[in-house]
Amino acid sequence: MKILVISGFLGAGKTTFIKELVKRTKQDFAIMENEYGALNVDGDILGNYDDSLNVWEMTEGCICCTRKADFASSVLTIANTLDPAYLIVEPTGVGALSKIINNIRKIQYERISLLPPITILDGKNFSETMEKHHDLCMDQLEAAGTVVISKRESADPEELASLMEKIQKISPKADICTRHYTKMDDAWWQSLLKAPSSSAPGEHSQKENYPEIQEEMESLALTSISLENENQLLLFLQGVTCGVFGDICRGKGYLKAGDAWLQFDVVNHTYSVTGFDPSESSKAIFIGSGIKRNLLREVLQKHMYTKPGEFFPYKKIARPSKNSRQKIGK
Repeated sequence: MKILVISGFLGAGKTTFIKELVKRTKQDFAIMENEYGALNVDGDILGNYDDSLNVWEMTEGCICCTRKADFASSVLTIANTLDPAYLIVEPTGVGALSKIINNIRKIQYERISLLPPITILDGKNFSETMEKHHDLCMDQLEAAGTVVISKRESADPEELASLMEKIQKISPKADICTRHYTKMDDAWWQSLLKAPSSSAPGEHSQKENYPEIQEEMESLALTSISLENENQLLLFLQGVTCGVFGDICRGKGYLKAGDAWLQFDVVNHTYSVTGFDPSESSKAIFIGSGIKRNLLREVLQKHMYTKPGEFFPYKKIARPSKNSRQKIGK
């Protein structure tokens, strides 16, 4: 079983990249999802994309530190029971890639090998992310075998050249893909699944002493969520990106809005909405700081806060009640 770690900061596009990898290579994959909060939304999204995928979920802890023992045990279980050709590991966006690589190397044997890891880099928000989360971003780039730049499809050649130069200074041995990955040929996709050479990037991560990387964020996971219609969802997402619900850097989920099932993604100050197959459940997770937990619950779980037939006034999004409490931390 070959293990491919696909890293990247919150909202960089890891899950979307994995979907394309599965589609283009058509290999025998198992996927391990590590979510920062109590719910794993990405596992459901991958299952919605391809119900034949075997997706394992690990929540409430990072596989690079607090859950590294559970992670090692899960990898060995997958190898000994499912024995897929490839295990894709998608760590939480605030996981230290160098530590994850080292955790895998500790359990390597003749049936388990590590492929050069991939880091998905959000080219649009690179400067802001580097400024706010410098040590983490440096680690994810330095330990990468391949760096894939996302969200810069419309960038001009000079912008891409400048970004590539910055990445090369941080990770001179990494292969850097500036062209959008959907435009890459099948040979490139297959090359990502090749065994590493003796001088594979990321070997420095075998060192035993790591700098401490502290990413203090809080998360809120919600289930049984819904909205009256699609317009309310758009208004809600505008409120999220404008800071109405706190400083949320990442939000994602799926829910029923009127008669439609929709999936939403929030990254910093942008959001997107796509269709989603009807489901028996609905869920969302929000990651950031100063999250207004009660207000989010009131808006997305209003059936739990109102009497039958009573309409919850959506204007509360713009003008929160004075009684709405703000909870910082977990």
